[in-house]
Amino acid sequence: MSGDTLDELETRKPQERERELMARLPGLIAQAQGAPGWARILQGVDAAAIDSRAALARLPVTRKADLKGLQHDLMPFGGLNSTPQSQLARVYMSPGPIFDPEGRSPDWWRFSRPMYAAGVRAGGLLQNCFSYHFTPAAFMVEAGAARIGCTVIPAGSGQTEMQVQAMAELKPDTYIGTPSFLKIIIEKAREMGADISSVKQAMMGAEALPESLRRWFAENGVPHVYQTYASADIGSIAYETRSNGVLNPGMVLDEDVILEIVRPGSGDPVAPGEVGEVVVTLFNPDYPLIRFATGDLSAILTDAPPSACGRTNTRIKGWMGRADQTTKVRAMFVHPSQVNEIAKRHPEIRKARLVISGKVASDVMTLHCEVDDPMDLRNAAAIVNSIRELTKLRGDVRFAECGSLPNDGKIIDDVRDYS
Repeated sequence: MSGDTLDELETRKPQERERELMARLPGLIAQAQGAPGWARILQGVDAAAIDSRAALARLPVTRKADLKGLQHDLMPFGGLNSTPQSQLARVYMSPGPIFDPEGRSPDWWRFSRPMYAAGVRAGGLLQNCFSYHFTPAAFMVEAGAARIGCTVIPAGSGQTEMQVQAMAELKPDTYIGTPSFLKIIIEKAREMGADISSVKQAMMGAEALPESLRRWFAENGVPHVYQTYASADIGSIAYETRSNGVLNPGMVLDEDVILEIVRPGSGDPVAPGEVGEVVVTLFNPDYPLIRFATGDLSAILTDAPPSACGRTNTRIKGWMGRADQTTKVRAMFVHPSQVNEIAKRHPEIRKARLVISGKVASDVMTLHCEVDDPMDLRNAAAIVNSIRELTKLRGDVRFAECGSLPNDGKIIDDVRDYS
């Protein structure tokens, strides 16, 4: 640990990183196939042949939304764990319930990278305000702090006055938790007349961090605010960095993650820069994840200059919303996967977006399709028939020029008047 980066992995040449990740893929697939859940999902897959992104993209997607059903069949982790429960360090429970494991290796969640990028250093003191109750976020921070060598105040969430008192008397340099809770703490400190000015940097997660709130923190004594993107099943996915005090564009990927951006409701990778669903393949000896769809929308940054911080990994735009756009039309659920299936049936459709307009009970369903020639209507009737066959609902079709539909990851856009 020296300078701006945690280790030399973060500054590898991109081609070297890609080559090493692809070389590790066959071993990851073989390891996963030793777990009963993955053995079922990856049945018939030749692990040795999965050594490229193209080969990886042919494997099935396992969605976060599937976990509850998988875990009901094979308790407690759906048979996706390579390490038996008896050899794990912790088991967590999220609403659902969804169960997540933690192994015994140091920094199991790989949280030292985002923490180091946020300025956490050996000998520092951080106030950990993520919850220690059933969920892993606080323990992600604990493990990252242990690797870096800083000291932790295990504050958890709630008890705002005690949070202020701890900050005022112990003087931590770093806050880690949700943005909304830090705002509450700062407002409470002002009300109490307490000095918490020692906190100059904060790493935040689990909530959106709008620019207006960043500015508010800067105006209220916390100038260096970083956002991290993580989940209870994956751990660290991506995180923000700074160079010379200036926030670098996007969020840099973790070194043990292979990221794909796919069209929501499918497993098909989108073009670089296009918004889609975040799909992660994770090298984890206890809980390998293969093409795990998070349900989050993001996009790869394609026009950002090399970061001055020295990190060379791919950058994404961060969290851009949810990919699950399932909606109900005339008492029937319509899923993004159905829209994708319609597009696959008709190769002339380059991109599709189902728009639901009108008022509830008087819905109008229109499939907007990017095609090479919007004036050629010969296939319109066939597409309308596919809409009815696959959704069991009536719908119209409208052709548009390629590149004219918004790049926001939406497959279904509900613009109905609910007033």
